[in-house]
Amino acid sequence: MNRPQDSTLGQSVEYPQTYDPGLLFPIPRAHGRKDLVCAKTGEEFMPFMGHDRWHAYELSWLDMKGKPMVETATITVPAFSPFLIESKSLKLYLNSFNNVRMESRDVLLEHIDNDLSAVAGTDVEVTWGLPPMMKPGDPGFTLKGAKTYDLDAQDIAIDRYGPPDAKLLKLSGARDGKEVVFSRLLKSNCPVTSQPDWATIRIAYAGPQLDHEALLRYIISFRNHNEFHEQCVERIFCDLHALGINDLSVDARYTRRGGLDINPWRASPGHVIPAAGRDERQ
Repeated sequence: MNRPQDSTLGQSVEYPQTYDPGLLFPIPRAHGRKDLVCAKTGEEFMPFMGHDRWHAYELSWLDMKGKPMVETATITVPAFSPFLIESKSLKLYLNSFNNVRMESRDVLLEHIDNDLSAVAGTDVEVTWGLPPMMKPGDPGFTLKGAKTYDLDAQDIAIDRYGPPDAKLLKLSGARDGKEVVFSRLLKSNCPVTSQPDWATIRIAYAGPQLDHEALLRYIISFRNHNEFHEQCVERIFCDLHALGINDLSVDARYTRRGGLDINPWRASPGHVIPAAGRDERQ
């Protein structure tokens, strides 16, 4: 059972000079899910669907004449995969193609797709290019019939920065409805190196209305918390789900590190997949 501390995180390593799929480091998703409130309510399975969408900005290889080629790519890993892929290992893996000659970009894509699928334990989708820049309030990120609110516009005092506390959450008491809320103030830390991870988070839901002030305090309570991006989003989903919100979508767009950014999305089964987009900070 791979543990985060067994990976290359926090270690000084040399960049690979040749293609090596063995660099990829899988971590069982079960590790981060065992203490979620979703796992303590008697539900046999996690009450969400979703994916982790990666944007790769630094991908290069050689053509058959030795000329360097560069590209960008989007990688989508289903949330039901048994394993998540540790980000530094993915960076090292992608860089292992830097001095490798490939017959074509399609051959390279096939290698990446096959290797990542094998490590994740399910089919992974890899495509060339990146999605467009989109703001959280753009049409592609809204819920039909919902109003959109910027949580950061609230002028409130904050004095709690961790650990994450679901007790901070509360309902507003307003009648059921639909809304989309977002914040650029989500910050968490790598569980191994404690390096900061920054993200814009967007929550679209229908049902009991959330208290916006309480929600922002809750989001900021992740500020000194050490956990992987994917696990933070699942924790947020489960804590909101526990309030009786059963039509829920949570997606976070983290800023890039090492030429990669991670965009986890978790939603109630049947929820509309949000439009793929990149945040202005990415």
